[in-house]
Amino acid sequence: MNGRLSLSIFTIEIDGRPTLALQAKKYSEVEDICEQQWFRADLTALKSNDVPLCDTMSIFRVRLAHPDEAAVYREAAEAAKPSDGIDIVYLVDIDDDLF
Repeated sequence: MNGRLSLSIFTIEIDGRPTLALQAKKYSEVEDICEQQWFRADLTALKSNDVPLCDTMSIFRVRLAHPDEAAVYREAAEAAKPSDGIDIVYLVDIDDDLF
């Protein structure tokens, strides 16, 4: 075994709702992202159907993506321009009035 971990696709549920997917080596990496204040602030600023994705009391839960969520992630990641950062794919419709 070479000690290298392959990337897995994880889903972040916000208040029980599958909201976004991203790829990481370890579950703990995604948990660390969820704990970042900038991450929660960014998600609070985004809306889906005129409702913020989260608030200060929202509960984030990380899990492995279900097959349909992983397929959505792969399709969107393939269509996106390559980046050096983390590719986040929203599993909900994001209102475009902020863009």
